[in-house]
Amino acid sequence: MIKINNLTKKYKDKLAVDNLNLEIKTGELFSLLGTNGAGKTTTIKMLSTLILPTSGEVEINNLDLVKDSSKIKEIINISPQEIAVASNLTVLENLYLMAGKYQIPNKEDKIKELIKLFKLEEVLKQKAKTLSGGYQRKLSIAISLINNPKILFLDEPTLGLDVISRHDLWKIIELLKGKTTIILTTHYMEEAEALSDRIGIMNKGKLIELGTSKELIKKAKTKNFEDAFIKTIEEDN
Repeated sequence: MIKINNLTKKYKDKLAVDNLNLEIKTGELFSLLGTNGAGKTTTIKMLSTLILPTSGEVEINNLDLVKDSSKIKEIINISPQEIAVASNLTVLENLYLMAGKYQIPNKEDKIKELIKLFKLEEVLKQKAKTLSGGYQRKLSIAISLINNPKILFLDEPTLGLDVISRHDLWKIIELLKGKTTIILTTHYMEEAEALSDRIGIMNKGKLIELGTSKELIKKAKTKNFEDAFIKTIEEDN
């Protein structure tokens, strides 16, 4: 689904992403991990057409990232760290607004499907600003699925949520696996381990490790994934 060759992004003297090479399979949930400033967010912004690369080539669903960006925008969506909802609209109005924006055919059916998937029935008439953090995050992710994206970028989807709300979202993300190609960024190591098919670890703009959580634990010779992540970063530094 995504082929990345020598992807690079420079900001003046800073090399934010340094010759990234990676392939992400169709239907895969791929986690991109790293400490703050590792290059994860810059990579996501390039892949989701928000910023242009300095150099390198990317193919998304056989489309060129730069030349075919308008076509790519039609098949992707992103749920950003900042909860992206219209705070003065109700949950239902938010869903109708985005269905209208994307000109979704059979929008009634799509909205019903998302309400059921995210268990939003109880809060449909509530204004988004009055929702709990968990429901706001659910609505934000539901909105990002309104156009049936082939690729979904989830940037810190459970940031700031309590344990129950986090696990509720994990269940929903598990249901999406296989149907949608998902690129996840998170600082919760147990989240990456629980959800990912494969994990890439970035440091100083470079991809330094790639594999399943079990493969990365084995390679680092640690007892758990969090220790493997820490050891991988420390050894690279």
